[in-house]
Amino acid sequence: MIEVRATRHSLPLGMIAARFLREFWQKRPLLVRGAFPAFVDPLTPNDLAGLAGEPFALSRIVIQQPRDRWRLRNGPFAAADFAKLPKRDWTLLVQDVDKWDCDVAALLDRFDFLPNWRVDDVMVSYAVEGGSVGAHVDQYDVFLLQGRGRRRWRINTEADAPQDFREDAEIKLLREFAPTHEWVLEPGDVLYLPPGVPHHGVAVGDCLTYSIGMRAPSSAELLLDFADAFAETLPDELRFGDADLVGATRCGEIDDAAFERVIRAMPWLRVADRLRDFRRQRSVRERGTDGCSGSVDSSMLRTWFGRFITRYRSAHTAMPRTRPITDAQFERAFRGSNEGVRNPWSRAAWMRSPGGATLFVAGTEHVCSIPFAELVCSRTPMPPDRVRSRKDRDALRNLIDLGHVTLRTSKSRSRI
Repeated sequence: MIEVRATRHSLPLGMIAARFLREFWQKRPLLVRGAFPAFVDPLTPNDLAGLAGEPFALSRIVIQQPRDRWRLRNGPFAAADFAKLPKRDWTLLVQDVDKWDCDVAALLDRFDFLPNWRVDDVMVSYAVEGGSVGAHVDQYDVFLLQGRGRRRWRINTEADAPQDFREDAEIKLLREFAPTHEWVLEPGDVLYLPPGVPHHGVAVGDCLTYSIGMRAPSSAELLLDFADAFAETLPDELRFGDADLVGATRCGEIDDAAFERVIRAMPWLRVADRLRDFRRQRSVRERGTDGCSGSVDSSMLRTWFGRFITRYRSAHTAMPRTRPITDAQFERAFRGSNEGVRNPWSRAAWMRSPGGATLFVAGTEHVCSIPFAELVCSRTPMPPDRVRSRKDRDALRNLIDLGHVTLRTSKSRSRI
């Protein structure tokens, strides 16, 4: 079952809340016909256009142009902006309308079976004939309440539905979309979509749609905010330390002992478990196998630290080449008396990895040999005859394009 009909005596979703939460919430879509019987819009298209003119309201206009091209405009909008719009194929969207209009906010009372802190906002969209925001996917739960007019909705409920985005549009549109279900919603109908369901709505004549969206912060958002909050509790004197440091044997290497000190400087990573995993991974790596690949505890932390420690603390950064070095320029450098010089603002370090080294330069990551990594980390010029393998040459070429290495003739010191 994916479609039900509500009655005046039933709950808004055509069933008791417990059943909806058990069978549909974050599991599968549900279309409820007549969820809001005899629905009357709490605002008009002109009201929405007026709100879109407010400087603090978040508003957008999406226009579908010929040859499936899309244009995005951000508000605030004046009356003259609407007068210049085409007769069809555009949509006005305004976020957080429930914060501006108490009648729109009252719509949320019908969803009081959900924790109120999960509700993000009520976004209202007005679309003319053919108006749409394209086929897309949301990573949060949404209830799409149809207001005045009608809108055709198509969705794809396949578990492996493609979710790659187009690269030629200002908004996140799906590259491929093959619907498995299609309906035309009338006023008062509600379509519930759990996260990750591709969908596409198109106005049939002019219409209003109320999108009740849930707040679903990503794991990355949670981590970043927690890290900020936790960092405020740490004293400044709690720092990375290496009182047990012994002399460096390889220029620029972040060795295993150094990485253990990094872990000790971050006690919130459950030190005992991390150290135990790190030592196990190191034991596997020393036997010659790629034991660290895919390891969150070791490989990911190593990559993060290499990027972090080589980013310079000031605002000075290398200037990338305006154009990538050409094949002819690069090959000519290897035939002449040229040398590479590292940008003084580009910090460098490296770690051992299966088959060679991972070189970190100013937060970037490059695969190369250990001798090449040491050469880049040193302050000495890099003669091309020291760069022999294909992966070293590819790494050098990337460093040149990024501005971290400059090629110059060893005699005249002029740049190439």
